[in-house]
Amino acid sequence: MIFGLACLMFTHKSTPHSVSQGQAEGIKVNKEVKGISDSGGRFQRFWRKPPRLPPQLPPDEKGSIDNLPHELQKLNTDSKWVDRQQRVQKAFIHAWSGYKMYAMGYDELMPLSQQGVDGLGGLGATVVDALDTALIMGADEVVSEAGLWIETHLSDRISKKGQVNLFETTIRVLGGLLSAYHLSGGEQGTNLTHKGPKPTVYLETARNLADRLLLAFTSSPTSIPFSDVVLHDPSAHRAPDGLSSTAEVSTVQLEFNYLSTVSGDPRYSIEAMKVLEHIKDLPKVEGLVPIYIRYGPCIKQIHLFFCLHAINFVHNYLFIFFFILLVLRQLLGVVN
Repeated sequence: MIFGLACLMFTHKSTPHSVSQGQAEGIKVNKEVKGISDSGGRFQRFWRKPPRLPPQLPPDEKGSIDNLPHELQKLNTDSKWVDRQQRVQKAFIHAWSGYKMYAMGYDELMPLSQQGVDGLGGLGATVVDALDTALIMGADEVVSEAGLWIETHLSDRISKKGQVNLFETTIRVLGGLLSAYHLSGGEQGTNLTHKGPKPTVYLETARNLADRLLLAFTSSPTSIPFSDVVLHDPSAHRAPDGLSSTAEVSTVQLEFNYLSTVSGDPRYSIEAMKVLEHIKDLPKVEGLVPIYIRYGPCIKQIHLFFCLHAINFVHNYLFIFFFILLVLRQLLGVVN
């Protein structure tokens, strides 16, 4: 049966159109060539080449964690890379200068109107989000300005602001504070930058925020957290449609786990990791989870294959999360 269908595909011709004798003679060769091409195309549809695999480094050229400092040192001394680093830093400082001039303290700068807007809860998302980048780049002036603003204003805003989204606030504000704590030497008990406030300021502010965000987890009837938190109450509530984005609830574990590690308080990690345990037990389609999940035992699988970009966030974050855990285990010699 399969052989017969293949023969039909190779031999089937469309109904010919009537043409004059001169036209037929003029396109005779073209028809022959086209016939060969069509047959080849049909044949290729049956025998497609396998996808090309990415290039692989030979075993002796593969990088490792052991020689990472050496590789970084090579980049820092290469004039080509030093020039590129300086250009990137210059662009970053230019962007920060515009934000500081027109929108300092706001979540975002609208560059055309040169006005600030609070689209992420009003916690100065750009200030916190830019701080760890400035620390990595060695932009000391930006570190000092952003750190001073956080020390002076952020805790007060956290206690007075209204509704914020759990996901956006976690990855931008909570994540930014924890990154600043780590990069400024908080884990070593020192201030590596000597710019901005002491690292403990970032940690204490992060805990103040996380304690309020934790209500999204503890207020939910299941392991799936509510989507929004009201900071000044504080309280949490579900989205109007009763659904939560899978990409959001399963990508906040990195920040909450790290906060538990540096604070010694396991509550943050326990609540965040319950989400992954819950999702692991849910039914899946082709190994994929749905893009929305209910706060109850049922799940929403509509639009699963129409919004795969949302699912892509889930798998990207999970990969990053478990890769970082793997690296930490190798560096610290942790077995379990």
